[in-house]
Amino acid sequence: MKNKGIIWILALLSAALLSLPWLVQGAGFVALFALVPLLLADALADEFRLKHFFFYHYSAFVLWNALTTFWVCNATVGGGITAILCNALQMSLVWSIFRFSKKSLGGVLPYLLLASLWIAWEKLYFNVDISWPWLVLGNAFASSPSMVQWYEYSGSLGGSLWVWCSNLLLFSVLTVFAGGCWRRWNTVARIFYLVLFIPVLVFPPVLSSKIYRNYEEKSEKCLDVVVAQPNFDPYQKFESYSQKRQNDILLDLYDNALPGDSLSLSRPVLLIAPETFTSDINLDAVPLSPTVTSFVEFLQRHQNATMIFGASTDKIYNTRSAPSILARQYGDLWVENHNSALLLRPSGYYEVFHKSKLVVGTELTPYPKLFVPLDNWLSGLMHVRGLMGRCIGQKEVSLLHPDSLSAVGCAVCYESVYGDYCRNYVLKGAGAMTVITNDAWWGDTPGYRQHFNYSRLRAIELRRDIARCGNTGISAFINQKGDVVCESRWWTRQTLTGNLNFNYAETFFVRHGDICGRCCTLIAILFLLSALVNRLTQKRVG
Repeated sequence: MKNKGIIWILALLSAALLSLPWLVQGAGFVALFALVPLLLADALADEFRLKHFFFYHYSAFVLWNALTTFWVCNATVGGGITAILCNALQMSLVWSIFRFSKKSLGGVLPYLLLASLWIAWEKLYFNVDISWPWLVLGNAFASSPSMVQWYEYSGSLGGSLWVWCSNLLLFSVLTVFAGGCWRRWNTVARIFYLVLFIPVLVFPPVLSSKIYRNYEEKSEKCLDVVVAQPNFDPYQKFESYSQKRQNDILLDLYDNALPGDSLSLSRPVLLIAPETFTSDINLDAVPLSPTVTSFVEFLQRHQNATMIFGASTDKIYNTRSAPSILARQYGDLWVENHNSALLLRPSGYYEVFHKSKLVVGTELTPYPKLFVPLDNWLSGLMHVRGLMGRCIGQKEVSLLHPDSLSAVGCAVCYESVYGDYCRNYVLKGAGAMTVITNDAWWGDTPGYRQHFNYSRLRAIELRRDIARCGNTGISAFINQKGDVVCESRWWTRQTLTGNLNFNYAETFFVRHGDICGRCCTLIAILFLLSALVNRLTQKRVG
């Protein structure tokens, strides 16, 4: 019982330490040793021949997920609990494979498999329908961007690799001292071992500091921007305000931020409003939308202004059969839904981008051939319109053009979590980035701060200025080094004025993508094949 108590303490200590970078600003460094207690617990479980260690590491991962992402339950209790339990289960499956590999791989090889397989799983998580990469280990440094300026080469999975290398090195130090090996080593062996600390613990932050000091902001063009934070409670949005009233409040914010005389707008200005600001847009008749009409009238009084705003848009089909498996039937009509970003000019010209990385459950019905019939059956049973969202995203990113000479990417909410996805905006030609979001569903919890900090990582990876607009905050201007130039207060109606510096150079990460994730995937496959071959060989010999 005493041994079990020690193992429980170590496992849960790792969960607490892993949570700190997501809960405490600037605590990213804690991730560099947060896994050590769990690794020690694993080693003790082997020494004490403890059975069912799965429940120990699964409990640790559940606690880590719960402490850092409990706020999802504010929007959907069932979805939040499912995300916590399922994400922790996948982490535990990786750990279980590591434990199983110890039976056929010796020495440090199982630990190398653990690190590479974990990062391979994170890489996979960026590219599947049911995806929740919020706790990718490299995201631990989101509030400490000065530590990871080299993300412009590696992306966030490079941070995951750093976390694993650091934890495994520190774990090996403890086991070396605990096992008495250090006393038996000669001086050369000791020096060689200590030298390993330099590339793992010293080199990354020193390199980052050097990059940070020497990086010069690039500005091939500068665009003035006004970000409006209208601050509508999403749970009471339509009960408290009509769409017309919301439009008036938003335009009043812009009016107060812009010069009163439209002729005084000597330079182009981009106005940004948050995600899903309106829901009255039919994609077959965009100019007829009352919101679009009022916005165009406003822009015509400010001829050098252009607007980007979010909208829940619909495409309506008057057909006998469904145009797609995700369409919903309303009487004799079929409707497809999108979470969109629209760009609007004074002339009435518009561009539309549909969010591609959708939130499972609330926006996305994954694997529709399987889950749409189930959703239809349950909805009919419960007499509701639908239990899961059926938004349809674009197959690839597209840009929005404030004028004929400039292009910006617009990551809609959840998309800003995906670094390898966001690089596609730059590959398409984006000189700057915008992020529109509505994080108010989570309330005043760590969720909106975590999401905000992920935009800082995207700024480093892409080396692009970012103008971020949140319905209730945090809205901000972020420079190419991930520094926050200015930011709004949470749950406050206000505007921010600033500018976007356009940079058309491509970082190594943008050009080559997530090399770290691809390499770790290959290494993990090789280790798994080796473990499998060794296991089969052992059985034949036995």
